[in-house]
Amino acid sequence: MTLTPQPYRPEARILDLGDAFYDPVEAADFPQTILRFRNDRAAAQIGLDTLDDDAWRAHFGRFAGLPGSLEQPLALRYHGHQFRHYNPDIGDGRGFLFAQLRDDRDRLMDLATKGSGQTPWSRFGDGRLTLKGGMREILATEMLESLGVETSRTFSLIETGEALTRGDEPSPTRSAVMVRLSHGHIRIGTFQRLAHLRDAENMQRLIGYVLRNFYGEEPGEDAPARLLTLVVQRTATLAASYMAAGFVHGVLNTDNINVTGESFDYGPWRFNPTWDPAFTAAYFDHQGLYAFGRQPEAIHWNAMQLAVALRTVSEAQPLIDALDTFGDLYQPAVSSALLWRLGFTPQDPEQDRALIQAIEPALREGAVPLDRFFFDSFARGIPEQYGTTFAEARTLLAAYVPRKDRAHPYWQGEPCSMLIDEVETLWSAIDERDDWAPLNAKVAAIRQMGEALA
Repeated sequence: MTLTPQPYRPEARILDLGDAFYDPVEAADFPQTILRFRNDRAAAQIGLDTLDDDAWRAHFGRFAGLPGSLEQPLALRYHGHQFRHYNPDIGDGRGFLFAQLRDDRDRLMDLATKGSGQTPWSRFGDGRLTLKGGMREILATEMLESLGVETSRTFSLIETGEALTRGDEPSPTRSAVMVRLSHGHIRIGTFQRLAHLRDAENMQRLIGYVLRNFYGEEPGEDAPARLLTLVVQRTATLAASYMAAGFVHGVLNTDNINVTGESFDYGPWRFNPTWDPAFTAAYFDHQGLYAFGRQPEAIHWNAMQLAVALRTVSEAQPLIDALDTFGDLYQPAVSSALLWRLGFTPQDPEQDRALIQAIEPALREGAVPLDRFFFDSFARGIPEQYGTTFAEARTLLAAYVPRKDRAHPYWQGEPCSMLIDEVETLWSAIDERDDWAPLNAKVAAIRQMGEALA
């Protein structure tokens, strides 16, 4: 991939909101700053790829400010529903907004942290991130980006030399601080907090901030409904892209849903080995609330909570009308996303829907490995080897036009997957031998897949 050099264009737009939205904080003073991962592809899009490793560690391990952006890190304030239970006691508890700047698409971008130390919202947490957690976030973001999902990107991972105790990992375990590059960090939970406080003035201010900075629109009289309409559009597309990627986020709480429709904050994520609607990612999701097949419902429910919050400054009916479009938007979006991964161009909505309605039950019934299925079917149609279960889907797909051929070297090998066993294998190499070569090789393989699909 050829990268066009971009200028560094700092911003500090978050300050327009005022100090009711954040708390100035300081980063932890880490014993070490060992650079483990730097995303030069992402850095090139915001004019930071020319930093040498010493400067990189200073900015993203010691958090020396980037010139022209924020003078001090800010821990953002928000509330949220966590597994459908409202929690007013959350916020940036182990991270902060470090800087804002423009990317090569002229979007306002955030550089924000995970594992950078305690904040006023840490409660009883230590504010740290395990090295394994940081490694997992690299894999999640790289894989999702290559599979066409709008996602934050893991920008930097630095090992910090502390020993952490965790209940869900063998302890003590190694520590890290991560920086992500994201198209904003305004959550549905950011709006919920203002509704909880009955703060109409700041609700209007936040609506204007989001419309101007993330959607390029000036707020009018219908600003609350217009914002909800845009968020519903983006989140319906996000839900569709998760399904086509076979991805399970694991914790689709309202504090984890970005109002730009960008996926972020990866904890107990998984990729589904087969098309299993009941497949879950989080071991603590005992009811399967965020199972693979329930993710569109979960994201729609979260959008409903945004509508509820916006009632602070809006009549109900315009919000109901906006919310009711989710299903009609989701159906063509999931058809388009699945056809994109199959390597074909969508046709008319009814024809596309019929094809997807034939593919999904065949995938469930046949328990076909998802990555293998998409790899084998890309731009050639569903092979005969998948049997009569796919007969209807195969017939319907024959009428579609390939959007891309299989000339890329990726198609001469094996499908790139990211199942949990491989995640554990990659971590073992790091944990036991400090061997980062397998992880680096995997990132290169994932990016090759992305080039073949793009």
